[in-house]
Amino acid sequence: MNDIIFAGKHFLTYTVSRHQHNNWELVYCTSDQGRFLFAEEELCYSEGDVVVIPPNTPHENVSENGFTNIHLHMDDATLAFRSPALIRDDANQSILHLFSDAYFVYCGDPDRKDMLLSAYGNLIVRYMAAYQAAVHPQNRIVEGIEQSIVQNYANANYELDEVLRSMPYSYDYLCKLFRKEVGMTPNRYLANIRMQTAAEMLSSGHNDGNITDIAHLCGFRDPLYFSRMFKKKYNVSPKEYYRQKLQERQNIQE
Repeated sequence: MNDIIFAGKHFLTYTVSRHQHNNWELVYCTSDQGRFLFAEEELCYSEGDVVVIPPNTPHENVSENGFTNIHLHMDDATLAFRSPALIRDDANQSILHLFSDAYFVYCGDPDRKDMLLSAYGNLIVRYMAAYQAAVHPQNRIVEGIEQSIVQNYANANYELDEVLRSMPYSYDYLCKLFRKEVGMTPNRYLANIRMQTAAEMLSSGHNDGNITDIAHLCGFRDPLYFSRMFKKKYNVSPKEYYRQKLQERQNIQE
């Protein structure tokens, strides 16, 4: 969740032709100004602006004088934007520092790449969410569901569907409402939190990589089911993921 899967830079550029991605794209303008053109709107940006582009949104970028930027692609981002949005960085350039560090890690720190990019992705999304909350406060119903998930994801007896069906609204309505604001269904949000927590535990060497213990700590009753879900998301088994991270930590110590 909130995984940065690509980080790149545009040096002095005048035009980026129309294209789209199947993941989120966040573009930080580091100098000059330009316009993002979408199907039915355009966003004018300048230095210090971040343009947030949802998945599968055709867009192009044009500038008369040229622009430079840092652009990130994120997978499974918990962003609530349903259309392209413009966010202004603060006076301390907090978002710029995060983008710059993420770009540096992506290009030059392979040993800690996955772990650090996950951390930077979460921080960047938190900044975006804070901006969104200030402009469009989160629905209280969605906020309550999210809090329930965050507080109970580690409990293997937690039944999210039962929680949703106990609320005085239809199950389908709650799922649609949550997806509209958070960008994914409640069950997918729960699964992503569990997977990300497991990955962080394996990366840090928690419980010496004991798969059964980590599965239970992340809310999974069945370690085999956990292993299948983990491999589906990360393309390696939890055991292999732990071995890779252990080797990376040993390489850093050397």
